[in-house]
Formats: sequence, C-alpha cells, structure tokens
Amino acid sequence: LMMLMLNQTDLTPASFILNGIPGLEDMHLWISFPFCSMYAVAMVGNCGLLYLICNEESLHRPMYYFLAMLSLTDLFICSSTIPKALSIFWFHFKEISFDECLVQMFFVHTFTGMESGVLMLMALDRYVAICYPLRYSANLTNPVIAKTGLSTFLRGVLLIIPFTFLTNHLPYCRGNIIPHTYCDHMSVAKLSCGNIKANVIYGLTVALLIGGFDILCITISYTMILRTVVSLSSADARQKAFSTCTAHICAIVFSYSPAFFSFFSHRFGGHTIPPSCHIIVANIYLLLPPTMNPIVYGVKTKQIRDGVIRIFSGSKDIKSHSI
Repeated sequence: LMMLMLNQTDLTPASFILNGIPGLEDMHLWISFPFCSMYAVAMVGNCGLLYLICNEESLHRPMYYFLAMLSLTDLFICSSTIPKALSIFWFHFKEISFDECLVQMFFVHTFTGMESGVLMLMALDRYVAICYPLRYSANLTNPVIAKTGLSTFLRGVLLIIPFTFLTNHLPYCRGNIIPHTYCDHMSVAKLSCGNIKANVIYGLTVALLIGGFDILCITISYTMILRTVVSLSSADARQKAFSTCTAHICAIVFSYSPAFFSFFSHRFGGHTIPPSCHIIVANIYLLLPPTMNPIVYGVKTKQIRDGVIRIFSGSKDIKSHSI
C-alpha cells in the first residue's frame, strides 16, 4: 500500500503547461485582441447591469433578480479562464500548478452548470409571468428566488466536486502539456495513463443531469408560453407578451449553440475538425454569453434602457414601464 501511495505521488505532476490553441501558436497575439475586447465588454456590461439592478428600484423584480444571477455567473465564468488565456497569448506564461488547475476546472464547470440552471429559472419566470400573471408576485417572492438561486448553485457544486476527486487521483505519465487555454476536465484526464472510464461516464452523466434537465424545462416552459400567447385575442397583446421573452431566447441561443457544437463535434466529427477549432469554440462558449447577454438585455429591455439613461442624465423623472 505504501509503495502504491508513493507511486501515485510520483505520477502527479507539480504543474501543467497550457499550450494555448494548438496549430495557431504564431497567431496567438492576433487572437488575443478579440479575446481581450470581448472580455472587456463582458466585464463592463455585466458589472453595469449589476450596478443598475442594485440601484434602480424599478428593477427590483424577479425577472431582474434572475438577470443579476446570470450576470454574476457570467463574470465568474470568463474571469476564471480569460486572464490566464491572455497571459499565455501575451507573455507565454503557460505554467499552471496542479492544484490551481483543479481549482480552475472546478470553477469553470460549476459556473457553466449554474449558467444553464439560471437560464432554466428565467424560462420558468417567463412561464409564470405570461401564463399566470395574477399569481406572479405571490409565487415568485424574494425568499423563493433566493432559494432557487442557491439550489442551482449547490447543484453545480455537488455535481462538479467529484470531477476534482476523480482527476486528482489519476496517475499522469503522458506528459504535462495540455493543448488548451484552460484546464478542462477531459483535457486533463487524457494525460493520464490510468483508466479514465469513470471520468468519461460521470462527465456524460453530469451533462445529462444539468444540460438535459435544464433544456427539457426550458422547452416545456416555452411550449406552454407559445400556447398561451397564441390563444390571446389581441395581436398587440401577443406581441407584447412574446417580446418579454426575446432577450432570454437570445441568451439561450448564445449559451447553448457553442455547447451543442462542441458536444457533437467531439463525438461525431473528432477526426475531421481540427483541434484548434475545438479550442476556439470552447473559449467562445465561455466568452460569447457574458459578452452578448448585457448587450441584448440592454437593447431589448425598456426598463434597463431607461435606467441607463436616468443614470447618465442624472434625471429622476424618467418613467419606466414594464416591457
């Protein structure tokens, strides 16, 4: 047993080397500019949204509390990966310690899972608002919102913690170079010379438990919303009801499209799609939603636009109306 423990310790690297985007090393400097620009927009946009929701009384409603959760989650997602990616592109700081790698992996997977959960909660919010408007305030009270947000976070934490244990106990004897810009679970596990079948099975199980469940809830919610909207007698009422969902539908598209591409391309197009494409899409998956969500909600949501105008103009008498 002692020899086994010593061997296990010897096969755990002190650090990994994140190699960036394989095959495009000469273009890292050019690739860094859109990465940096999107990260800056994401930080400014999401921090601005959080400030606006905290300080504008007209935005103290369930829809905007869920939007605040989404913005906070997006900030954690991009901040846990992009600074390290930029340090690789700009300064060739590729080394990351084994423990730091596990921490980064935990944060990335926890908060991407939480983002999916928040999008599902936002779909349920729209379902209650449109299908049961008279019960909206009674059902979605502040304690209920806090409990659903906390349960979504805990779901992510409890399901992702086993990833770190499974990865931590693998023997690594295939080098320490990770062809990626951040520590992804399977990218790290593939460096092991041990049996990673448990990692693969558990990864697919978590994807189904989080992504599959959330997509099912979103689909059912929007099916019921569509039935309710179609049954409305007034065309203006139909348009107004469905317009409240436009920004959320865009957020779903931005979040799930890169995820679906990455999931299916890894399983059905792994030999035809170059590794650099997989890595770029994996980064877009983490960067696109945080960058676009504040822009979309700012453009599509009248109350947010009015709040921004009120802050910049210093006016107190701009009227806000529900969208």
